[in-house]
Amino acid sequence: MGKKAIHFGGGNIGRGFVAEFLHTAGYEVVFVDVMDSIINALQTTKSYQVTEVSEGGESTKTITNYRAINSKTHEADVIQEISTADVVTCAVGPNILKFIAPVIAKGIDIRSTPKPLAVIACENAIGATDTLRGFIESHTDSERLKTMGERAQYANSAIDRIVPAQDPNSGLNVRIEKFYEWVVEKTPFGSVGHPDIPAIHWVDHLEPYIERKLFTVNTSHATAAYYGRYAGKKTIAEAMRDSYIRGVVRDVLKETASLIVDKHEIEAQEQQEYVETIIARISNPYLEDSVERVGRAPLRKLSRKERFIGPAAQLAERGMKYDSLLGSVEMALRFQNVDEDEESFGLAKILKENSPADATVQLTGLERSHPLFSAVVKVVDQVQSEAKYVALLPAPLVGDARSHAQPRIC
Repeated sequence: MGKKAIHFGGGNIGRGFVAEFLHTAGYEVVFVDVMDSIINALQTTKSYQVTEVSEGGESTKTITNYRAINSKTHEADVIQEISTADVVTCAVGPNILKFIAPVIAKGIDIRSTPKPLAVIACENAIGATDTLRGFIESHTDSERLKTMGERAQYANSAIDRIVPAQDPNSGLNVRIEKFYEWVVEKTPFGSVGHPDIPAIHWVDHLEPYIERKLFTVNTSHATAAYYGRYAGKKTIAEAMRDSYIRGVVRDVLKETASLIVDKHEIEAQEQQEYVETIIARISNPYLEDSVERVGRAPLRKLSRKERFIGPAAQLAERGMKYDSLLGSVEMALRFQNVDEDEESFGLAKILKENSPADATVQLTGLERSHPLFSAVVKVVDQVQSEAKYVALLPAPLVGDARSHAQPRIC
């Protein structure tokens, strides 16, 4: 019997990143999703293509040997597949982990294979597998928890690969950047040994890789998106061609680099080389990505452990500079009422209905006693005050007022 991996999430990351490398490693991939259109397409199409893009050109891989199950209508089938699988991965978004956990818990509970299931969440969040494990264990009988280690092992991971917006007519095919990094902790697997997936970089300690990626790639990408949107730019590459925005991104990454070097004892030169690689990646004109798509979900991006507040809070605790990160926070706060982004409307509501201090607590999760708190409150107050000022102006003047109320970006 061949190797089998269950992957939750048939989206672009699932098909174009995780499934590609599981396929290359010789696994049969069983996609699990609740989207009828994706499942139907996977069930009726025997292969799809992943096109890797870089400044050096393009290369295309064909992905085969997969099946697909709709967990909404065929949960029992999913449970049975998990009970005999080698690996479970997911790329569904951090907020969806609680919804996929019950079916995973049921599949783990009925396992009788000699080797534990390897569970790896591939999400843009710190400790995503730990989060998923918590949900799984909450759906597992307390007596069965005592022997969970015999049936499943959980490892956190850090993933890094830019997947831009896709052509609406691309079907299952995915266009993706050539660069990737998939780092997974190996210690949870102990004497059993980790799965054989060559694309994964197995490490003893994951936190340095997670924070380096989140506070460099994600921080810079989102900074370019938020500043770019208010400069009238359409894509990230266009924003990065703007000398002012490019300079802002560099200033932000100087701050996050200082944290990474200080906290994780990574050599300054090594981190600077990583920064230059990231700036080149997000500036890649061959990966056109809209500022709205990259900036979406501002509530998550402004949360306590995410790309702005996470590093800024740690820098504040160390008495180090974080001014440029506050600028990114300010621009993220302006990402309000954006079409097709529910969180941007939620952001606007929170800012409208709460005092600066209460809004700061609700948005960032910072404690009122935290050394970063008062600085963020000032930024929130500024954004709220400008919104109130614009709202009071006569309609014909609103457009002009906005250009003065917001930071000037050349």
